[in-house]
Amino acid sequence: MNNARNNQEQAGARVSSVSEFVLQIRTLVERNVPLGWIGGEISNLVQAGSGHLYFTLRDDRAQIRCAMWRNRAQLLGFRLAEGMRVEVRAQATIYEARGDLQLSVESIRRAGLGNLFEAYLRLKARLEAEGLFEAARKGDLPRLPRGIALVTSASGAVLHDVVTVLQRRAPALPVTIYPCLVQGEAAPAQIAGAIAAACSRAGRDGNDVLLVCRGGGSLEDLWAFNDEVVVRAIAASSLPVISGIGHETDTTLADFVADLRAPTPSAAAEIASSGWFELRQSMPAFGRSLRKLMEFRLQRAFQRLDELQLRLKHPRTRLLRGQERISGAERELRQLMRAKLRERTLKLAGLEVRLRNAAPRPNVQRKRLDAAATALRRVLDDRLANASQHLAHLAARLEGLNPDAVLARGYAIVRDESGRILRDAGQSQSGQILDVQLARGRIRTRVERP
Repeated sequence: MNNARNNQEQAGARVSSVSEFVLQIRTLVERNVPLGWIGGEISNLVQAGSGHLYFTLRDDRAQIRCAMWRNRAQLLGFRLAEGMRVEVRAQATIYEARGDLQLSVESIRRAGLGNLFEAYLRLKARLEAEGLFEAARKGDLPRLPRGIALVTSASGAVLHDVVTVLQRRAPALPVTIYPCLVQGEAAPAQIAGAIAAACSRAGRDGNDVLLVCRGGGSLEDLWAFNDEVVVRAIAASSLPVISGIGHETDTTLADFVADLRAPTPSAAAEIASSGWFELRQSMPAFGRSLRKLMEFRLQRAFQRLDELQLRLKHPRTRLLRGQERISGAERELRQLMRAKLRERTLKLAGLEVRLRNAAPRPNVQRKRLDAAATALRRVLDDRLANASQHLAHLAARLEGLNPDAVLARGYAIVRDESGRILRDAGQSQSGQILDVQLARGRIRTRVERP
């Protein structure tokens, strides 16, 4: 009987919708949990484009989501950060869309630094005192690296983003990936091991620069890159290191010790490939400059060739000029001989007069004079004959120098395609086309080697 009564009561009970039920819980929470102050550590901080702030307030044993609306967030006198310990004045409520318990924050005040952040600052101060963050120990990045070593997770989006940027900006630049965990307890040892492997294999892999990259996250997510093992591995790296860890607002100890910090992993890839990218951008200008330089040199070469052609004289012209000089010398020689003959004739006539006047025996003296005259004429005839013979010899030598006469005797002039005269068979090459000038006409022939 009681069961029947209960079934009837259950059948007549009102069924609430989910939204109605959550609203009832929200009303109950807001009425019974008063506005108050709650202290904890900030994590998973997000500032939306609308200006609202979302974060998680946590301690060692519990955590709760918080939302601070834009009109309240604008009144903050300081900037929130991951790991910061704060005290929030908030109202407990229910976010109906997810049915989650959250705090609607009205105001926030500082409450000191969180444990993680305190550990971060202590380690940073100690390493900074050792000089690991000094600019003097940081190396210069190569402008045109032969290759890039990349230490990151093999399964994250960072790998795809970095490789995509490098392929777009420097497609010929090789990338060697050293995969490792980037989050969790085992991550620091794996990151340090990957850095050491990249350095030891740099020569074999052909890498000149090392990228250490990870995507954004909370302070806990990025904590592996605040580990002392990782920091010291980067400090000991023989390769210059570019850190691209998290977003622009994220800063880890790895960023301080790296040779250069990039705001994002993609920015790290852009920095590493900047030299090759700038070179690719300047290639058209280099091409134009090279073309202008080649045109200028060709113009100078053509001008020089024209000058040499004007200075170059044809052998026929030179022979004609030689013949003219010989003819002039022959005329001068004949005139000189005639002058000498006249001089000797006049002297002989004078001697004859003196001899005739002084000779006691005219008949004898006349005979002697006739004999002397005959001898003188013979000497003169011999000299004229020798001179004529020398002149004929010079003419024969001149004729021997005439290329046409040499060609007529069966010789030939061989030139290559550029017009250069070949005097040695070693100047020719097998298969080369040669121009052969004969006494009558020209022929073209091809060189064949045995």
